[in-house]
Amino acid sequence: MITRMWRGWTASTAAADLYEEFLRSEFLPAAYSIPGFKGATVLRRSVGSEVEFTTLTRFESIEAIKQFAGEDYEAAHVAPRAREWLSRFEPRCVHSELVIEMTARD
Repeated sequence: MITRMWRGWTASTAAADLYEEFLRSEFLPAAYSIPGFKGATVLRRSVGSEVEFTTLTRFESIEAIKQFAGEDYEAAHVAPRAREWLSRFEPRCVHSELVIEMTARD
């Protein structure tokens, strides 16, 4: 499994709330239609006057990522709607092989 990491920032909490809702209700649910998409984790934190989002998406292979992002799969794939709320974002993504993933024991 390959994890794709990307970060973007909003200039206000209000913009962050709108961006988070967009991810939750539209963008990430649509990702399940991509063959090989295995899920996502979104992290949020306040940094000074900005709000930083770190998005970790999981795919079964680089080929699956290319179906989402194209041949230049390291390029950030930022939806036009998301650009309404993001004040800046990383232009490139980082891809790593997932080697350990643990969940809590019951």
